[in-house]
Amino acid sequence: MVELHPLCKPLAPLLGTWRGSGAGSYPTIEDFDYSEELIFGHVGKPFLSMGQRTRDASTGQPLHAETGYLRALPDGAVEFTVAQPSGVVEIDVGSVAETSDGLVVELESAQVGLTPSAKSVTAVRRRLHLAGETLVSELWMAAVGEADLIHHVRAELSQQGS
Repeated sequence: MVELHPLCKPLAPLLGTWRGSGAGSYPTIEDFDYSEELIFGHVGKPFLSMGQRTRDASTGQPLHAETGYLRALPDGAVEFTVAQPSGVVEIDVGSVAETSDGLVVELESAQVGLTPSAKSVTAVRRRLHLAGETLVSELWMAAVGEADLIHHVRAELSQQGS
């Protein structure tokens, strides 16, 4: 197995496959429940790969997917690049910090790119909070006419296997 890059050591607790359930809401859509799978991996370079998939909790139909890279920088800084099949591409910047109960990764969009057919997204905020055996993944966004960041989704995930 490839050794984890030293800059990624603070992110090591995220490695692996996480699954769980969540709920979402936004002013322009009906509230919904979903299941989520979030996978973090590495290849020995100063980044973690990330893949995320969600499904409707009642029907099992696919809802959303993302693929990206969480880049570790000195002094606890991180950058996140993520692409979505909906035509949204994010460049996020933030920090990773050890807390009394675990690990917190805070990210805010520095830039959001859109394909010509994508729905308007102007800003994103993400938070990963690992406390004990639970990873809470949250996202806020300013989109489709809403100028302010509004809480959109929250999921509680458990690590699968080791």
